[in-house]
Amino acid sequence: MDRRSVRLLKYSAAISLTCAAVAHAADRPLVKAMAWLDPAQHLTALTTEPRRDAAVQDRQMLAGEALFHTPTLLGGQAAKAGLSCASCHENGRDNPAFLFPNVSGEPGTADVTSSFFSSYRGNAKFDPVKIPDLTAPGKISRADESEELEKFIRDLIVEEFDGQEPTPSILAALAHYVRSLSADASNDRVAVTVESQLAAVDQAVFSAKVARQSNDLKLSHLLLASARNRLGLIHERYAGKKLTRQRNAIMSASRKLGALQDVRESGGFVEALAQWENDFAKTRKLVSEKQHLSLYNPKVLQTALAQQPN
Repeated sequence: MDRRSVRLLKYSAAISLTCAAVAHAADRPLVKAMAWLDPAQHLTALTTEPRRDAAVQDRQMLAGEALFHTPTLLGGQAAKAGLSCASCHENGRDNPAFLFPNVSGEPGTADVTSSFFSSYRGNAKFDPVKIPDLTAPGKISRADESEELEKFIRDLIVEEFDGQEPTPSILAALAHYVRSLSADASNDRVAVTVESQLAAVDQAVFSAKVARQSNDLKLSHLLLASARNRLGLIHERYAGKKLTRQRNAIMSASRKLGALQDVRESGGFVEALAQWENDFAKTRKLVSEKQHLSLYNPKVLQTALAQQPN
């Protein structure tokens, strides 16, 4: 991965945490996703998500799922806003609460030819369409022997969102994740918790280590960016003076992950990552103990939302 790409990944992660810190400093509890969610659905959309359901959970699927939740994969205005594939497709499903200004019509829709996101596909027309559920059959073949899905994902990243050209391994992981998705007939939603976000951090870090052991530096760096994005999501939920210690610990963990992107020698990377994981165990305990005071607690979040300016 070239140095410019690494700097972009690190800069995006740093901006995410800095913006959260500014919001807290202004004493205004804020969850970034509120910028693209229907205000009438904020509480439900921010405290629950579709049940995670996949037919397989091998290493490639885990890497693909982490990438699916990584804003820097898309690049351009989407990355700046903090949008990832999962912003529109919650755990691979649709998102009935998605409502991005000047991109959505009704909640749950998006204009995929918006000039705001794409310099390739912008058609100067406002024509939002319903966000599809990726667990349902679509027009694109998902057969293992077909490369239609890989091409579709590549074009979406590069043309629809002005992202960087993905490597074959990045495309393979994303396609494998999408192919692994299975429908949940119950349409159950489960609680969004700090434990689920911490598990996602673990998943991204593990996948980054596997990629680095295979000498796949670009994939490894992107997966570390995924882990840092998840840490940013945790950081913004720990609002207020009582949780300053937790926010500082999360910020420190993210910065240390960023520093790992500069470790060039594979053995040194694995050793440094092991030390990070050991240190992060303390942060995990510190954060988990105070979840009830954070915006992961629906009652705390409801109170914070009521205090938001109209």
